[in-house]
Amino acid sequence: MKKTLSIVLLVISVLAVAYYAFIYFVPYSEGTRAGELIKFSNRGVIIKTWEGEISQGISGAQIFQFSVLDQNTEVIQQLKDYQGEYVKLTYIERFGTFVFWGDTKYFVTKVERSSSPHFRR
Repeated sequence: MKKTLSIVLLVISVLAVAYYAFIYFVPYSEGTRAGELIKFSNRGVIIKTWEGEISQGISGAQIFQFSVLDQNTEVIQQLKDYQGEYVKLTYIERFGTFVFWGDTKYFVTKVERSSSPHFRR
């Protein structure tokens, strides 16, 4: 009985580690999006995650929601500094997410200030 229970627990543990590794290391897609950074916040009750939104249209009809992992401190600081500015985001889309990572499957890895194609400054 103990041997069977040990094998079952080992198989469950290996499957959990394999699932986590797959979600973390295998991206579904990679790309860039540009828009006005309209929201960036650290939210959550028990587990705090960094979440943001960019508006990709003049009327705000197209909203792109994204998350930023805690270890990307440079990206987090840049997003705080660029609030209200037009930005270009480089992101990775994952197959899934975990509660401690964020609400979306889109994770920003790089941010650049850009100029809006709608309004010339």
